[in-house]
Amino acid sequence: MSFANFARRVRDPDLPYRWRLSAFRSCVQLYRPLGFEATLHFLEFQAGQFQYDEAALPQALDAVEASRAAWHAELHAHAIRRREAKMRGRRSPRAEEPNPNLQVRWYWYGNPRTAALLALRFWRRRRFRRLLPSSDPVLLEITMCVSECLDFGADLTEAQRDLLAVRLSEIKQRLHSADLLLVVRHIEVASGLR
Repeated sequence: MSFANFARRVRDPDLPYRWRLSAFRSCVQLYRPLGFEATLHFLEFQAGQFQYDEAALPQALDAVEASRAAWHAELHAHAIRRREAKMRGRRSPRAEEPNPNLQVRWYWYGNPRTAALLALRFWRRRRFRRLLPSSDPVLLEITMCVSECLDFGADLTEAQRDLLAVRLSEIKQRLHSADLLLVVRHIEVASGLR
């Protein structure tokens, strides 16, 4: 079923609330720029306890739809830019050009830094406990980057940002886990590197 069909079910007051909530979770499953659980956590921060509060559910859906609409607008603009570049003879995009089609470049449209900081708090509180028994130096380095980012937030100096950028680029070369690459992306967005 499509995102729009699930969204219609969320808005249907005649359906039992648990079905509406399930439809909402399906919407988030189809559009989860922060990861599924972190996106739900961010929406809970924005709209309130939608799992229990019927008034918060439409607000959470509105937030998802607004971010998704902004992403679709960027996809459309990217398609126009690519079409024009191809007409000028540039068939392949450059690596540094933003491509909203790549999941690696996704983020929460509208308020990316706040979303990234909340996603990092979520990851540190819920996910890192499972990963940390490992003595893997990459995991330890990511944990330190997350802590720095959360401790300093938007107050990172230019020198701290540069050092963090170098560390993250080294980490990305050694990572093979999509989940950890997502955490690195959250660090980049939250610290203003992206």
